[in-house]
Amino acid sequence: MARPDILEAVLGNVERVIIGKREEVELALVALICQGHLLIEDVPGVGKTVLAKSLARSIGCSFKRIQFTPDLLPSDVTGVSIYNQKSGEFEFRPGPVIAQIVLADEINRATPKTQASLLEAMEERQITVDGSTYRMPQPFMVLATQNPIEYEGTFPLPEAQLDRFMMRIRLGYPRPDEEVTVLDRQQYGHPVEDLEQVASAEELVAAQTEVQHIHVAPELRRYIVDLAGASRQHQDIYLGASPRGSLALFRAAQARALLRGREYSIPDDVKALAEPTLAHRLIVNPSARMKGTNPSAIVAEILRSVPVPGTRVPA
Repeated sequence: MARPDILEAVLGNVERVIIGKREEVELALVALICQGHLLIEDVPGVGKTVLAKSLARSIGCSFKRIQFTPDLLPSDVTGVSIYNQKSGEFEFRPGPVIAQIVLADEINRATPKTQASLLEAMEERQITVDGSTYRMPQPFMVLATQNPIEYEGTFPLPEAQLDRFMMRIRLGYPRPDEEVTVLDRQQYGHPVEDLEQVASAEELVAAQTEVQHIHVAPELRRYIVDLAGASRQHQDIYLGASPRGSLALFRAAQARALLRGREYSIPDDVKALAEPTLAHRLIVNPSARMKGTNPSAIVAEILRSVPVPGTRVPA
């Protein structure tokens, strides 16, 4: 197995900058190990951008930030072919999406056409420009942010886009003592600038391969499918979790086990990851939404209603 101390070192390194958010940092690392993408939905100023930068610095990956605005074009994201008069040929100028860690800042401020420019990169890990295909570097991860409060001048993410994010998380405000620590550490400069690399991209790619070998018992696999199936049959849900959601929960449970030094997943892994992997894929009926029902509450209700299986540890 990949050495747990390497993954723990990455967690600890990011926590030097993101104070008091170990669970959220762990979820981000889980998505990274699973080759998934992460949507961070929260108010401005809680550390969404810093989390992305800290992850990239901790594992020595290239980092690019794309500021999504209404006038951003798809070619501003993917790149463009420019005619070179000296050579008489078109040359491809890669866009900022061709990086290992890509921050799509305020993704819901761009038009649907520009948002769609990320779909191929996120799902197939490649982009196609003027008929030519370019592979994304390894590892590759998109961290997108959006403000859930301000809706003026925004374009809600379509279901196809949301479904390609493995998880959605919220950082939330720090506690008063944690916020004091933030003030202390940033008195003379931002700690992210002094963050050192504690693992290599090669070690991360090795972990991405190893996570696929984490054992998930047949009963636990059925439990994952039952949770997704319950979301499709819930009376307050118009659109339930897709099979991609089941797979995301399956992969995330494997990664959580790897982070904890286990060679097998347990039901607690699934229960801990159900909300961040499934809730953003659910669409609540208008009538239920009027009553204040939200997807996270429905996932919690499903977790209470679906029986938890026993699981076998492989010999």
